[in-house]
Amino acid sequence: MPLAYDALVLAGGGARRLGGADKPGVRVGGRSLLDRVLAACSGARSTVVVADPRPTSRPVSWAREEPPGGGPLAALDAGLRLSTAEYAVLLSADLPFLDGPTVDELLTTLRTSRADGVLLTDADGRDQPLVAAYRTAALRRGLAVLADRHGTVAGLPLRRLTGSLDLTRILGPVASFDCDTWDDIAAARARIREHGHVLDEWISAVKDELGIDLDVDTGVLLDLARDAAHGVARPAAPLTTFLVGYAAARAGGDQEAVAEAVRKAAALAARWADEDTTDAVPAQAAGRQPTDQQSDATDPAPGGAPDPAPGTRPDAE
Repeated sequence: MPLAYDALVLAGGGARRLGGADKPGVRVGGRSLLDRVLAACSGARSTVVVADPRPTSRPVSWAREEPPGGGPLAALDAGLRLSTAEYAVLLSADLPFLDGPTVDELLTTLRTSRADGVLLTDADGRDQPLVAAYRTAALRRGLAVLADRHGTVAGLPLRRLTGSLDLTRILGPVASFDCDTWDDIAAARARIREHGHVLDEWISAVKDELGIDLDVDTGVLLDLARDAAHGVARPAAPLTTFLVGYAAARAGGDQEAVAEAVRKAAALAARWADEDTTDAVPAQAAGRQPTDQQSDATDPAPGGAPDPAPGTRPDAE
């Protein structure tokens, strides 16, 4: 199991390469960059965002570096003051493709090593110290040494700290992709709309918007929608999946509830489609048209009286 941890998200900075735009608020796939990062670290015991407060999709605590704009080390120091966990995941607020499994991998690797921290490297092999998991004791020791040596950590580059730590590295070219320029933003927006990514991105965005943490098996739901569309009628697909979600929510809303609701609806769709073919065979084999119900109703049953006329009950006499 991943370690219990706090998340420290650094969301300040001037975003000079974006012309001073509010970078954490820039949207990729309908969600702000900050909200995307918060979704990736939703398993944190607590989350501290170092920036001026703003609306977010998840509850967080807010901190501010001293002085404001004092750089990443000052921001880290401010965030650590609100953290009590033994481990911290340190993240920038501009990571559109960071996800929960990557955060779990960082923490799991840290647990099984003696390192002070585990960070991702990008496609060019460069360290990304703001996509990393650290032992908070090591961070505090390093910050204390720098503050004692320089009088303050404000204005110092982050490598002054990370260079003194024993770090393990994991290649993560996608999860470590950050958005420093408008070209980066455009590339991120284009990637999430590619065929291999768009459904997962959309489902993640919807879950985040609706406050749903449930893992959704999109393959099972799409199979159900296909069966309903082909076996019943095309509009049955979205209506059926909606009803499955509603039923699963009433049954507790966990993965088992979804699986059971899908199983029942899929079985019903199969029975529905099966009736359409099996019921037609005896009628055709008897030389009758399945739609010629009026003449069938008046034909004598084998060895007996005629069937009741339409609209009458068999036990009416």
